[in-house]
Amino acid sequence: MARKGARKTRRGGARRIFGWLLRFILVFVLGSALWVLLYRFVPPPITFTQIGDLIGGRHLSRDWMPLDQIDDDMKRAAIAAEDSKFCAHWGFDQDAIAAAMRRNADGGGVIRGGSTISQQTAKNAFLWQGGGYFRKGLEAWFTLLIENLWTKQRIMEVYLNVAETGIGTYGVNAGAHRYFRHDAATLSRTEAARIAAVLPLPKRREATTPGGFTRRYGNSIAARINVVQREGLDACLYGENDKAAPAEREVPAPGKRAKAGSATPKQEAPATPPPSETPGAEYEQPAPETPPAGPTPPASSEPVDVNGF
Repeated sequence: MARKGARKTRRGGARRIFGWLLRFILVFVLGSALWVLLYRFVPPPITFTQIGDLIGGRHLSRDWMPLDQIDDDMKRAAIAAEDSKFCAHWGFDQDAIAAAMRRNADGGGVIRGGSTISQQTAKNAFLWQGGGYFRKGLEAWFTLLIENLWTKQRIMEVYLNVAETGIGTYGVNAGAHRYFRHDAATLSRTEAARIAAVLPLPKRREATTPGGFTRRYGNSIAARINVVQREGLDACLYGENDKAAPAEREVPAPGKRAKAGSATPKQEAPATPPPSETPGAEYEQPAPETPPAGPTPPASSEPVDVNGF
């Protein structure tokens, strides 16, 4: 009788544990989905990374700017530097992840990680920096949520507004004010590329007086912006009325924000990259020990960010 009672007690305890676990999973799934759905319409009021800066005694510089007011070249620069397949994938770039895993296994210099813009947005808006595979698992879940509950335009808008662009500086608009003394509606192609070059290591890089590696990397991004525009790799960021000629939207005078809908050609003449240059080439090239051909910058001793595995 005593043994039967012990078995019933164990079974009852296992059922209670299973019930608690099931309730926890249900609350997490519903809670995270509602959180993501809220941020589809409301700008994130603060992020864990920003809280870390506040705890560290830093002042936060933030200035939210709607996507349709951000200079088109800034959007293209983000795609060219971080995620050339942004408009085509469902949140993950399997080729980039596999390449990052191979490079980490081989050791040596890794110039890019495997994270897409969607993954970085999920991390920046809902999670924290670091954390290893546990955080990567949560990042994958939130990436699936934003890809299904947000539009591509919203993903890019949140990314460009919460990504760190300098110490205590968040978003490309605050970064434009910090580095160039005007807002992100009037960025030149070079300025946009330099902000994009800062994104992987915002606490170590500067866009106004960039070091050798950052300057060369920015020049490479500026060249790849042409490819993004020519091949329509940013097409998902524009409405039906904008897709025909996204490069011809109005650019206001410095200090004024753009109004969507009007058309004035941009003044800056773009440089044409070599035909072999394509966005995301950093995913396909081996970790460089010697300077690669074309505008892609050579590896340097500067620490680099690994957003992938």
